[in-house]
Amino acid sequence: MRFSGAAILAAFSAAAALSSPSSVVVGAFVVPSPAGFAVRARDGVPSSSSFSPLRASIEEASAEESEIALNPLVASVKISKTVEIFSEVKRMEADGIRVTSLCVGEPDFPPPRAVMDAAMRAVEGCDTRYTAVTGTAALREAIAEDLRARKGLEYDPNTEIVVGNGAKQCVYQGVLATTGPLDSVIVPAPYWPSYPEMVALTGATPVILETKEEDGYLITPEALRKCLEDNEDEARLLILCNPSNPTGGVHSAKRLRELAEVLADYPKVAVLADEIYERLVYTDDEEGKHVSFASMPGMFHRTMTVNGFSKAYAMTGMRLGYLAAPTKLAKACTTIQSQLTSCAGSISQAAGVAALEDVTEEELANNNAIMKSKRDYVVERLKDMPGAELSVVPTGAFYVLPDVSEYYDGDDAALCLDLLKTKRLALVPGSSFGAPGTVRISYATSTEELEEAMNKLEEFLEECRSDDR
Repeated sequence: MRFSGAAILAAFSAAAALSSPSSVVVGAFVVPSPAGFAVRARDGVPSSSSFSPLRASIEEASAEESEIALNPLVASVKISKTVEIFSEVKRMEADGIRVTSLCVGEPDFPPPRAVMDAAMRAVEGCDTRYTAVTGTAALREAIAEDLRARKGLEYDPNTEIVVGNGAKQCVYQGVLATTGPLDSVIVPAPYWPSYPEMVALTGATPVILETKEEDGYLITPEALRKCLEDNEDEARLLILCNPSNPTGGVHSAKRLRELAEVLADYPKVAVLADEIYERLVYTDDEEGKHVSFASMPGMFHRTMTVNGFSKAYAMTGMRLGYLAAPTKLAKACTTIQSQLTSCAGSISQAAGVAALEDVTEEELANNNAIMKSKRDYVVERLKDMPGAELSVVPTGAFYVLPDVSEYYDGDDAALCLDLLKTKRLALVPGSSFGAPGTVRISYATSTEELEEAMNKLEEFLEECRSDDR
């Protein structure tokens, strides 16, 4: 039996919860799916009636025989676990089930007033036409000035800045522009789940560079050199997420210089520096503050810097990001974007200009202080939860990644499933980030919801301990 693409998408939308890379929750029966995937039962479903749309989709798929084949690259790509869980939360909420969710990295505060005003002015002024593929001149100039003033980086706004529909698009275009079949891309773990999947979509091979919890999950120069030596012929790109999602770790200027010294011996390896969280760093230590990797000696010409407006400015739904790189790399990314999506939304771009030019440092600092207090609260609460270990306190982003491998024999996915089922608390299993035995907690939510979530987690872990789970 083969399913149509539309039916499969409908099935995923209704269930939105893969139980493994080869299975998806579908009520209480097993049916085969394309590309070797299997659909199987799971008992962590709030109500069987919730899956009536899914059953209808499966029945429809049964009746629709299709000879259409899928691209093998698609079969090798997993759906984002964060997106799956968030979709499941939204489905449960639509069914009237209240869920406490710490699974998505989205600030709970609104965009700054200046951003909202600029967007409204753009709408009222009918600023709704296509822009240049690389973005409006005003936004590119504002980005270039921001990078010059805050990061000490000089980019030509006409040839070295590419504005995209969110930083995620910019990351993928950077990967696609520099790698392909027979190449390998070094992805430090823990990693944002989209990195290895984006690499797979280019036909390249992700090479996972393991980091250690006791090192704060930061890359060491020794580990990087070993990884490059082992993959010297194929390595073409290093993805560096700093600050890190999911760990919140921040590579210091000293550590970045050490990594740059290693890369100097491998001139064919480009660097994609994902710095979307660079505004969210919580330290008064000058050495611990964020520094752009492109500013390291000898790294500017080989680094693609990706940033955006979703995290620091809470503009998640406006889908606005950018890539800054030397002309050769920026031009390649522009070519790709011109054939995929063309320009980012004109209204979002107008809002982006306001974010960079009109939002005060005081307002951003205030948001940072609030986020830091939430981090401190989560860290303190975790200290009182036996079996939830956090070796190094994160200094950036808005995530913590505690080790909970003491429970469920280290099966973090099973733990998160039962947590959602019994406590209506949504966290993301660390195995999705290349960190099995951990869970990712996003504290970018209201103080009230954060307190409720920590209470639920503590209660759940106490029950697990008493039940010897």
